Amino acid sequence: MNIVQKSRKLVTAVLAAATLSSIMFLVGVPRARAENERREEAIKCHRRIERAEERLDDAVRHHGRNSHQALARRRDLNAQRERCWNEYHGWWNGREHQWHKERDWDRDRD
Repeated sequence: MNIVQKSRKLVTAVLAAATLSSIMFLVGVPRARAENERREEAIKCHRRIERAEERLDDAVRHHGRNSHQALARRRDLNAQRERCWNEYHGWWNGREHQWHKERDWDRDRD
């Protein structure tokens, strides 16, 4: 083989590698962006649940465990948990500081 043929094979190999790298990069970037957006949304969900838990705690502290205010805040908390469950198939428990993968918040007692 002469130098021209070797050069052509080298150029072809470099172009093929560059093309493959570009394709993989273009495919990977949207996936990474989507994962970041999903993570950000899960954090928002986590914060909404924590705020609902705080409101429930305040209602229990100020009005009593079985007051209509506490019952309303408990419904709000369950609605937030349901929303997270529907979006992420998980819900945040602020008392345990962990995500749950089972729809069992009705067993969570304040």
